[in-house]
Amino acid sequence: MLKKVNLINVHTGRKTAAIVDTSTDEKALIGSGKSQVETAEVSDIKGLDESIQRLTTRNSNLDDRVALFNGLAKCFDRNIPIIKSFHLQANRVKSPKYRGVIADVAADLSQGEKISEAMGKKDDVFTPDIIALIRAGEESGRLPEVFRRIGASQKKTSRILKKLKSGMIYPAVVICLAVGVVITMSFTLVPAMTKLYDSLNSDLPFATTALRSFSDILLKQPWLVAIPIIGAIAFFKNWGKIAAIPAMQTFFLKLPGVSGLVRKSASAVGFRTLALLIEANVRLTTALEITAQTSWHHHYKSFFEKVRVHIMSGLTLPDAFLIESHWLGDDGRMICGLMETAAETGAGTELLNEIAEDYEDELDTAANQIDKLIEPITIIILGTMVGLLIYAIYAPVFSLGDALLKK
Repeated sequence: MLKKVNLINVHTGRKTAAIVDTSTDEKALIGSGKSQVETAEVSDIKGLDESIQRLTTRNSNLDDRVALFNGLAKCFDRNIPIIKSFHLQANRVKSPKYRGVIADVAADLSQGEKISEAMGKKDDVFTPDIIALIRAGEESGRLPEVFRRIGASQKKTSRILKKLKSGMIYPAVVICLAVGVVITMSFTLVPAMTKLYDSLNSDLPFATTALRSFSDILLKQPWLVAIPIIGAIAFFKNWGKIAAIPAMQTFFLKLPGVSGLVRKSASAVGFRTLALLIEANVRLTTALEITAQTSWHHHYKSFFEKVRVHIMSGLTLPDAFLIESHWLGDDGRMICGLMETAAETGAGTELLNEIAEDYEDELDTAANQIDKLIEPITIIILGTMVGLLIYAIYAPVFSLGDALLKK
């Protein structure tokens, strides 16, 4: 339920409003970030107003997640009580969803629940790998470091997505203009050309026929054009769920260029988590179990689970890595070599962190090249559309003489 909290400063009389997605007025006050020098009036947003607010207000995004975890890390570093640490984050986030999450989690913590349990109830906001990392931080006593790591990784993801969005603005504008030209031609030139060729009892060229078919759809069944648009919106909106499907993850591993990025991302998360747990003196089998839960890719879940089974059977960590190295792709042998070195030198955590850092650096480099890759692809798509459009328009003009002679 959405609740509107009107905050009034007792010194200046200035009014501000905050929308909080929560169930009670008490939680709404927490989510609004009310200070001691403010009075508050809470009202419910119901019916049509609630639907409009949900459509027009800011949605939860990665920026809010980054602000939340970075803020919690700073508070924990300074030994601020946990519940108060969550209260202090209410003004850092901007979406009603995250304000409500902060209020709900703080209320659960006041009832004696663990942070991982309270945040685990918000599975629509916090993914299983984040909850697994928080649980690992609780067991190792290193929650500030875990929260900083989550904030840093989410910030990198947010930066990559922003680059993708900014890089897609130009092609989106160009493609929309091209589609607009096609639609204009479909309503004006194509019907006239079709009528002329029908009167001459001649066939239109193939490209023009295809454009005429599209014109007929726009004229007779315009609602069919909305299907691919709605499908694209649904695809991007549910991308997180689609990417979590094991079959899709396996498919991405087979795509040239994409497979390397997927493996590096999954490896960086897994090895960084394992190093964190080992540094905190967590039992190795438990560390591997938690790392498997943290891994977002099912190949790496299987890898760490199988390594754990081998460890429980009495094998060493390098031998277990070597047996299951096929899960790691082309870098499997290299990683096994590093683990053998770690076993001899006793520098396991340093080498695991080194692997994670190398992969993260490569991912950052790839992110910086995304916009450079989008531009030539856009030019190819635009060139193809313009070429087909020109051919579809001019082909019947050039063939008009033949049609007249035939007549």
